Amino acid sequence: MKQCLVVDDSSVIRKVARRIMEEVNFEVAEAENGQEALDKCRQNLPDVILLDWNMPVMDGLEFLKELRKDPCGEAPKVIFCTTENDMDHITQAISNGANEYIMKPFDKEIILSKLREVSLLDA
Repeated sequence: MKQCLVVDDSSVIRKVARRIMEEVNFEVAEAENGQEALDKCRQNLPDVILLDWNMPVMDGLEFLKELRKDPCGEAPKVIFCTTENDMDHITQAISNGANEYIMKPFDKEIILSKLREVSLLDA
């Protein structure tokens, strides 16, 4: 079973993302901030990470930079799910290793289309 880590300081967003991912047979773990997510990745690297940008302790971009430095940190597909929608944020995310970018609020169809784009879901 493929694994997903949902990283967001909002419990509501984590719950919505969990429900969507479980419907397409992903095993889901959650983290409230980038540091917690990094710790979880170092224990068990997921196939995909749904990542918020603005969080306490360590934000999404800092997490992404740290993840990509790890020996196996290139493996997970990272999809930013955020309210940050200007080109500067999107460019920063992609240039630091994000695979895709989703604007909040998102729905099931948007998530599934991005999973297809990063080859984690059949077309």
